[in-house]
Amino acid sequence: MPINQPSVLMIGCFDTKAEDFSYLYQCLSKLGLQIITLNTGVRGSTDAFPVDIDAAEVASQTDWTIEQLLTKNDRGIVVEKMGEGAAKIIAKLVATGKIQGAIGMGGGGGTYIVLSAMQTIPIGMPKLCLSTVAAKDLSRQVGTKDIVLMPSVVDVAGLNSVSRLLISQAAGAINGMIQTETITETAKVGSIAISMFGNTTLCVEHCTKLLKAKGYEVLAFHSVGTGGRMMESLIQEGFFDGVLDITTTELADDLCDGICSAGPERMTAAAQKGIPQVVVPGCLDMVNYGHLDTVPERYQNRNLYSWAPDVTLMRTNVKENKILGKSMANKLNLSKGKVAVLLPLKGISIVSSEGGVFYEPATDQVLFDTIKHHLNPSIPIIEMEANINAEIFAKKAVDLLMELMGSENHKS
Repeated sequence: MPINQPSVLMIGCFDTKAEDFSYLYQCLSKLGLQIITLNTGVRGSTDAFPVDIDAAEVASQTDWTIEQLLTKNDRGIVVEKMGEGAAKIIAKLVATGKIQGAIGMGGGGGTYIVLSAMQTIPIGMPKLCLSTVAAKDLSRQVGTKDIVLMPSVVDVAGLNSVSRLLISQAAGAINGMIQTETITETAKVGSIAISMFGNTTLCVEHCTKLLKAKGYEVLAFHSVGTGGRMMESLIQEGFFDGVLDITTTELADDLCDGICSAGPERMTAAAQKGIPQVVVPGCLDMVNYGHLDTVPERYQNRNLYSWAPDVTLMRTNVKENKILGKSMANKLNLSKGKVAVLLPLKGISIVSSEGGVFYEPATDQVLFDTIKHHLNPSIPIIEMEANINAEIFAKKAVDLLMELMGSENHKS
């Protein structure tokens, strides 16, 4: 069919799941939705409903043809490549305004393809996947996208009373999301991203209060890995006018294999986009692990602290702080926009304040000195005789960001 008006995208393996997708197509049509169908099944298609984009076209977006994938007969490669090709097609549909949302179904492989393909759909555009593996940990596959996972309960392998009910509800859910209008709030001056942790909550609360009083919208991201990745992703998409990176602890987890790593790309998006940012080495005094018995054996003799029964913190040492300080400086040196570093000399977390279990001012000083040694001299460093959670420190962070944002045209 000609793809001329905004529609919902229906994606999946029509070769093996045609009966299920035919019913989903009927449900979507009954709700009055225009439908674009995309087949990721390499072993055939279906005539049960119109197929707009077939598997051969999907494969052609990769370095493989459909014939090569069939000849190779390697399921892993098929799943990877069909997800890759579908993502490219969807990106074009989004860019040209052809779709308003997307819905997919599948088992293990089909779910992987759907979730991979949906990575190119921007935040806020509805996307739902009815999956046999929805109850598993799919955080890696979902990534930083707002994909709704809906358990199929029974396998997506032919219609029955349960699958009919859930497929129809999935259709209703995506239709409801597409039709929903956001209630408009009062006008805002701009949007600020801020990173936080339990150990920096007071600082973030102070900053948020001050920023909201100035008319800014504040979006806080919990620095537990997914939070940092989401913040980086939204910065790249141009959501923010400024960044208060108060809590950079995810860098320490990336270095020491902690559970809160956001990967090597953490603290790079604002630099690449040229968005004004104030950066604080918040909680770089700690690496996060789960229960005490999950701490790697090589770290069992370190300074460990149970923040909660399922959260064990490890104090960073001098060697690690030298690496972290250099890494932070090198990332900030690549900034295309205005940036400043703010150092809280009386503790970079609650537990590293005087009397705290991680109170090691000499170790923190190594971190500060390393940052200063490797940071481009043109980037200002402000040192404050205050703990990171002091109200005076938060006020300085906000004032500094306002100064940076007012000094250039930073709109993306």
